[in-house]
Amino acid sequence: MRMLLAAEAGDTTARNLTITLFLVFVAITLAITIWASRQTKTATDFYAGGRSFSGFQNGMAIGGDYMSAASFLGIAGIIALYGYDGFLYSIGFLVAWLVALLLVAELLRNSGRYTMADVLAFRMRQRPVRTAAAVSTITVSIFYLLAQMVGAGALVALLLGIRPGTTFLGMDADAAKIATIIMVGALMIVYVTVGGMKGTTYVQIVKAFLLMGGALIMTLLVLAKYKFNLSSLLGDAASSSGKGSAFLEPGLRYGVEVASSTQTFYNKMDLLSLGIALVLGTAGLPHILIRFYTVPTAKAARKSVLWAIGIIGTFYLLTLALGFGAAALVGSEAITAQDRAGNTAAPQLAEALGIDFLGGDLGGATLLAIIAAVAFATILAVVAGLTLASSSSLAHDFYANVIKRGQASERQEVRVARISALVIGAVSIALSIFAQNLNVAFLVALAFAVAASGNLPAILYSLFWRRFNTAGAVWAIYGGLLAAVVLVFFSPVVSGAPTAMFPDHDWQWFPLSNPGLLSIPFGFLCGWIGTLVSKEHDEDKYAELEVRALTGAGAH
Repeated sequence: MRMLLAAEAGDTTARNLTITLFLVFVAITLAITIWASRQTKTATDFYAGGRSFSGFQNGMAIGGDYMSAASFLGIAGIIALYGYDGFLYSIGFLVAWLVALLLVAELLRNSGRYTMADVLAFRMRQRPVRTAAAVSTITVSIFYLLAQMVGAGALVALLLGIRPGTTFLGMDADAAKIATIIMVGALMIVYVTVGGMKGTTYVQIVKAFLLMGGALIMTLLVLAKYKFNLSSLLGDAASSSGKGSAFLEPGLRYGVEVASSTQTFYNKMDLLSLGIALVLGTAGLPHILIRFYTVPTAKAARKSVLWAIGIIGTFYLLTLALGFGAAALVGSEAITAQDRAGNTAAPQLAEALGIDFLGGDLGGATLLAIIAAVAFATILAVVAGLTLASSSSLAHDFYANVIKRGQASERQEVRVARISALVIGAVSIALSIFAQNLNVAFLVALAFAVAASGNLPAILYSLFWRRFNTAGAVWAIYGGLLAAVVLVFFSPVVSGAPTAMFPDHDWQWFPLSNPGLLSIPFGFLCGWIGTLVSKEHDEDKYAELEVRALTGAGAH
């Protein structure tokens, strides 16, 4: 009885500490947002932060935007459950930056103004291209937002000690997760509508420092626990995983060899599909692309990507220690008991390390609270960036240039962006409630596939193909987008599997979990066919775009 009371007292202390730290962080970020709102006077301030950020600041903000809940919670979880195969996400997310750096960062900064569609519409008919770009931006952003919201729900359930069968404030675990998702959605709407790009950028910079610091501390503690002997860490991780040596070898999750030769083929294709989506997806992500507009020069855009690669590369190396550390010190059974998809592996590792190094339940609660507050900061910063990208596209591309035909005032445009943030936030909240069984890194991989299928073909053709025209851009965006979304809808992600969004239903016929292998080439093919069936093309406009993209001459 005494032990039970002590455990309850420890849980209460942990909850109070966690809630206090979380509220402190929310108060600091809201203060930054309110301060930024006073500096936000024009549309350029709202969309691009007044183009006032240095390469280092923007690199930190890109890192903050990119190292999402998928990176911290999802990748650590997927490595903890699947070992070697989980690390494929870290490699894919990092290599993707080379594509962004070499193909789009500088050219996009020189050619555009506020959104991805500014580049596409430069030498084409404004209304159809901007409409397609707005639809694509919102679709990709909502896929990505799902991942962050699901991570938030799983995290807060762990923080408040809510496990299946327990309650908090009269709510069971499922109700508490839904309440959390709604709260995160409300906060992100406040950040975007009040602070715009300036507020969102500063929140992302603060969060990048916190996340790197938290991950580094946990990595050092894991390595210290094993006296910096990687071999014994990996050995413990393999034995605690219940999978033995297979945990350290390829094929536990992807490319699995099974009795059926057809299924083995599908498993290998799924791995290839995931790799293509991860590597090509970053260069088509709207919330990353708009970050290139926040710097004053093309040189600063290049610098910001180099800083981002350094920050993100270091972080993804740390996820190895976090994932294998969680497998060794927490164990796969304890991880899946708290969250089936493994999204809470990193915070559970923090709790185990706190108990070991800081002593007792209070030490565990303290480190858990700090790491969880950092993870929450991660989620809030990323959802703000995503919401800003999609609401900017809706207001600038669709409202100002399609509905108002370029006649909207800056004040009207910013007001519509703020209303759009509210609507997009509400849609994301509603969809997230159904996606709680899915790993957040996996959900982000789907967003990457959708971005690479619709946005990337249109961007690359626009920058590098003289013959490309309006029909090609519209066909590429809608074709790739539709292929990706339809294939996901009929895949095991949505129905027909125990971990699907709708596990009790089965309408799946597409065997792969990630559509990238088919939808990305299909997007490029649609863009090519659409271009050839239309006679329209403007050689002079392409020459002007080429000069502008390479030199920055005439860029806003």
